[in-house]
Amino acid sequence: MKKIIAISLFYFLISCSSNSGKTFKIDYEKYELENGLNIILHQDKSDPIVSVAIEYHVGSSRETPGRTGFAHLFEHMLFQRSQHVPEDGFFDIVQGSGGSLNGFTTKDQTRYFEVFPKSALEKVLWMESDRMGWLLSQVDPTSFANQQMVVQNEKRQRVDNRAYGYNNYIITKSLYPKEHPYSWETIGELEDLQNATLQDVRSFYEQWYGPNNATMVIAGDINKREVKKLVEKYFGEIKSGPKVEKPQPWNVELSKTKKVYHEDNFARSPRLRMVFPSVDQRHPDSPALELLAQLLTQGKSSPFYKVVVEKNKLAPSIFAFSRTREITGTFEIACTTLPKTNLNAIENSIFEAFDKFESDGFSTKDLDRLKAKYETNFYQSISSVLNKSFELAFHNEFYDSPDAIGVELQKILDVNEVDIRRVYEKYVKNKNFVMTSFVPKGELDLIVEGSTLFPIKEEKISKKIEKTSQSEKLDISEIPSSFDRSIEPEYTSQPKLKVPKIWNHKFQNDIEIYGVKHDELPLINFGISIKGGMLLDDPKKVGVANLITDMMMEGTANKTPEQLEEEIDALGSSISMFTSQEFINVEVSTLKRNYMATLKLVEEILFEPRWDENEFSRVKDETIENIKRRLFNPPSIAANVFRKINYRGHILENSTLGTIESVKSIELNDLKQFYNNYFSSDLTKISIAGDIGQSEAIKSFKSITDKWRTKNVTFPKYKFPDQNESAKIYFVDVPNAKQSAVRIGYLGMKRTNPDFYPAEVMNTKLGGNASGNLFKTLREEKGYTYGAYSFFNGYNYPGTFTAYSNIQTNATEESLNIFKNLFASYRETISDADLEFTKNVTLRSNARRFETLRALRGMISDIALYGLPFNYIEEEEEIVRSMTKERHNELAKKYIDPDLMTYLIVGDAKTQLNGVRSLGYGEPVLLDKNGNSIRK
Repeated sequence: MKKIIAISLFYFLISCSSNSGKTFKIDYEKYELENGLNIILHQDKSDPIVSVAIEYHVGSSRETPGRTGFAHLFEHMLFQRSQHVPEDGFFDIVQGSGGSLNGFTTKDQTRYFEVFPKSALEKVLWMESDRMGWLLSQVDPTSFANQQMVVQNEKRQRVDNRAYGYNNYIITKSLYPKEHPYSWETIGELEDLQNATLQDVRSFYEQWYGPNNATMVIAGDINKREVKKLVEKYFGEIKSGPKVEKPQPWNVELSKTKKVYHEDNFARSPRLRMVFPSVDQRHPDSPALELLAQLLTQGKSSPFYKVVVEKNKLAPSIFAFSRTREITGTFEIACTTLPKTNLNAIENSIFEAFDKFESDGFSTKDLDRLKAKYETNFYQSISSVLNKSFELAFHNEFYDSPDAIGVELQKILDVNEVDIRRVYEKYVKNKNFVMTSFVPKGELDLIVEGSTLFPIKEEKISKKIEKTSQSEKLDISEIPSSFDRSIEPEYTSQPKLKVPKIWNHKFQNDIEIYGVKHDELPLINFGISIKGGMLLDDPKKVGVANLITDMMMEGTANKTPEQLEEEIDALGSSISMFTSQEFINVEVSTLKRNYMATLKLVEEILFEPRWDENEFSRVKDETIENIKRRLFNPPSIAANVFRKINYRGHILENSTLGTIESVKSIELNDLKQFYNNYFSSDLTKISIAGDIGQSEAIKSFKSITDKWRTKNVTFPKYKFPDQNESAKIYFVDVPNAKQSAVRIGYLGMKRTNPDFYPAEVMNTKLGGNASGNLFKTLREEKGYTYGAYSFFNGYNYPGTFTAYSNIQTNATEESLNIFKNLFASYRETISDADLEFTKNVTLRSNARRFETLRALRGMISDIALYGLPFNYIEEEEEIVRSMTKERHNELAKKYIDPDLMTYLIVGDAKTQLNGVRSLGYGEPVLLDKNGNSIRK
């Protein structure tokens, strides 16, 4: 009965509009424990899973100058251990239950969350309560110093070692006065992180992480009466923390416009950002600012696209967005230009676009189209119990009630034209702003006139690993409890795997369709895959297939690009096309009520391409620019070069984008020939999931299948390179890189190889998740990286085994040897405990496998594209159950051999090249950023 209520509720939600007078709601029950912890329960029995989300009302805005980054540091500390949960226990417990977990920190919030089979509910509540009430007795200098290093590596990865990484930092420092709580970044100052002490951490924890400063949401397949007993048992005795006052809005004003610039080590193209101070998230003007940003830049009819992209041809795109937070907000415009573009031209074009917005205005139809898209995206975002948990927790903490979800949505839907014009006049027109010019190193002639240098103190690469400061361990005795919390709760009965009923049908022209009915939500998701993709590209003109999928979304014979985009948005639908190595793909998501209208647009896109010369020229230029930018990003360089090393001589050595030279050589006629020759019905598979039955789905595609013709397509035959006879080391120099992007592995198996799935299972404890040996050693034990993983990929052709990480520069040599040694030891034997963990992770996670339409359609798409049996999920479960230590060890010896692997390092050669020789695999081969050999 509850499931029916949930379905009816969602149909009611979809029918809501600004004219209906109805307000969106999610069914929930809320109460408060004596210690102040807010509890919200939401029942959804559609899948045998549960999510737990705890929202602490603390972020970087609660910090003080000189002690920044603590909230984010604490997010990491709470994953270490607590008094009754052992080291790495949080990852092991949740992932061992078949669940997933994570956390994040913003300027205003810290959130921890898990989603897992319902059998693990008590275990997760025990764990979450232990880190809320029994953490401090386990915070010691070693674990503290380790997480200091991990956070610093996260900063290196997200800020120091990437293009435009310092942009947010410079804006923050330029926009807010020093005493404002938003005047530093969430990740904190590197110096503050290095100087933090255990006493700092303890004081911060005791102040902000009490139950009275948090909301916990438990959602999914739950019995509310039983859950309440568990919550009281595990959380009821936790003592309340100090009284916490919610921050008050502190909106800022600029007395003058500020223009600053930065020379970027990794940028290929200039970037301009223009930031206006605005208002906090609860301000009445916040909804109108959200839609103003979309009206200015979203879509081909927007004034900014018309001026910057179409008329002046300065950039492939330009964006505006409203970013309102608890204390204040910003209204921003961002544009990454074409290379060598003078940012004065972008600034002038922005003001030209503002003038166009003022003179041309906008229609009610424009506004309604954006509202429809916003509303559909919102409904899709709450299709999982985890995302519903997020929304309930956030609105309870920051808007005082979960019901604010619907209230805030309705505010967006109620915005009118007068509201838009008012907020434009109030916050944007003729107002002061902060403008940043980011330009490639040595291209200062491109900065906006009148800009001043913003000094950045960059970290110097030291030859040795510098340990962070470690304070003496505080005298913290164990925290008492009314019962023995050291006893870990047992699982309840594991829910059985329930694979949805799959159907298929072959049309007369050999097009096959596979489907699953999933009617919990009035949504439909479908995809069309045409075999070929880059595999059918001319080796001298790689990138044709990719340009086709870009071009086919640029209008139809009867619709301009602008008209097509507006029709899709008006339906609240999403239609996209993309090219992979072996397929041309169409991806569609739509409301049930707009399914046929959306499918009609897909038919028009497929059979009536526009082939516009002007659009082709623009798309081609954008593709070339995208390729160039990737040559300046170390992880992207690593991915491209690793692919070239492993597939050298095969067309698969290329990116689907192609190369700069190949794309330059492509003409529009090349796309037409590919389309005419290779879009064949017998190479086409359709997969569909959602609120639609078999007969209706088959009937709906009749018009498309009747038009499609079979063509004689011959696939070129390429020889795959031979396996390595010995390990080899390759190095790509990125001077002054703060991290080394590491890729290790070799050519592997096809997806259809009988060993493929067993090998994936075997890899679980090596690098398949955060409980894997790579992650635990390189991040949790050493603190050298933000993450380290390994995986097998496979298609209708051989994929690769790949291990990867972004390592702090001066730990490159040691980390490479750790990889090598972990590979070698993994070939020996797996322990009984690790094998059991591997089985649990895999089998129990199946309870979460079919929650969303995307996941369902992914399953049937694999069946369609790789010829898998309908019951392949059950077959995989049997493979896991029957996995023995002997079979596991056999697979490890066969597929994990460090002495045959390729070791690729993309980093600072000046400090790291010599050290990698310690691997013992000979002299490193120097490559350029395209993977070509460099002779010394």
